[in-house]
Amino acid sequence: MAMQYTQLGNSGTLVSRICLGAMTFGGAGSAGWETIGALGAADVDRLVGHALDAGVNFFDTADMYAAGESEQLLGRALGGRRDEVVLATKAHGRMGPGANDVGQSRVHLMRALEGSLRRLGTDTVDLYQVHSFDPLTPLEETLRTLDDMVRQGKVRYVGCSNYAAWQLARALGVSALHGLERYVSLQAHYSLVGRDLEHELLPLIEDERLGLLVWSPLSSGFLSGKYTRETSDAEGRFAQSEFLPIDRERGYDVIEALIPIAERHEVSAAQVALAWLLAKPAVTSVIVGARRLGQLTDNLGAVDVELSAEELETLDAAGRPGPFYPNWLQAQNAGQRRPG
Repeated sequence: MAMQYTQLGNSGTLVSRICLGAMTFGGAGSAGWETIGALGAADVDRLVGHALDAGVNFFDTADMYAAGESEQLLGRALGGRRDEVVLATKAHGRMGPGANDVGQSRVHLMRALEGSLRRLGTDTVDLYQVHSFDPLTPLEETLRTLDDMVRQGKVRYVGCSNYAAWQLARALGVSALHGLERYVSLQAHYSLVGRDLEHELLPLIEDERLGLLVWSPLSSGFLSGKYTRETSDAEGRFAQSEFLPIDRERGYDVIEALIPIAERHEVSAAQVALAWLLAKPAVTSVIVGARRLGQLTDNLGAVDVELSAEELETLDAAGRPGPFYPNWLQAQNAGQRRPG
């Protein structure tokens, strides 16, 4: 396996097509985190070391993951190899009981960044992302705070996560208007059974040359091949969580298209699902989470899976969402504007 790299959005920084997500790091004994991972230091060290040796140079976490323990474990695992990687974290989630311990106000973001730097054991975060949209804080306040962080040298790039298209477009406009650091990337859910962003976000990402970082590319393990109309994995994360709103019937249609292709390539269903994403021109990197070394090794193998145009279309068709307005109407009218 030879890791592949691409630009982070319109920047000159290169990141691996596979990013190791640290959501499974830490949280033992904490409500909700046992089903996510709750990995201890020894397991984290093993996963991070394996990823580094495989050429992964992109790692993503968040301050709220396991109440900060994820950042601590990741920082310690990277150790002296910190400068080999592009290190990303996120802020927005509640980090304490106080009124200002959540959101994207200047007060909270400044405190959150200092906390993340301390836990990660680093002077600079390469990609600092707001974890969601904050309807309370003016975008100008959030973006100017992020701009100040870059000017202070504590952050290299800024990004966002879980924005709607209008929110992202407005943020880019505010940055342009005031000469502020603009978002270089969007982190969003995208998978064969989660294709909502194809409606409006994907065209915006492509037009603005933003990086697209995909979280939960296997939809909490639904696309692992363990879930079909006939079988289920009661111990798997998907079976224990209803977090992702998946259309089960359409999802099973996708699985039925996925498994024969995986068998033909003699790889896992998960690798094919990841390879489908990696074949999308807009996708910069897919963020994989793992609880076991075997899972990570399997996911890393997706970079070697080359799907034919016919196979990509088969997978596309199996989970393709219905037409959205005004996309279908604009597509019909597009030919009127082509010269000749």
